[in-house]
Amino acid sequence: MTFREAALRVVEEGILPTMSHQRISQLHLKDPENFPEVRTIGRAKVIDWVKARPYFVAHAQKAAARDRRRRVEGESK
Repeated sequence: MTFREAALRVVEEGILPTMSHQRISQLHLKDPENFPEVRTIGRAKVIDWVKARPYFVAHAQKAAARDRRRRVEGESK
């Protein structure tokens, strides 16, 4: 799926309250060792959601530990 589709899925699945395709692109550039494999199809960058989901869950947990505003509703404190 494209970065744009992945950003929508992150929010739809409740992993993070907000996410943009630009932020996913930043994560890809800033964390190349941990970010899932990215392939280019035409001008779009795509990732395998099955491999990417655990990365975004871990990223969300780190963000929530730093900032309570990033916690998803219903998450224990």
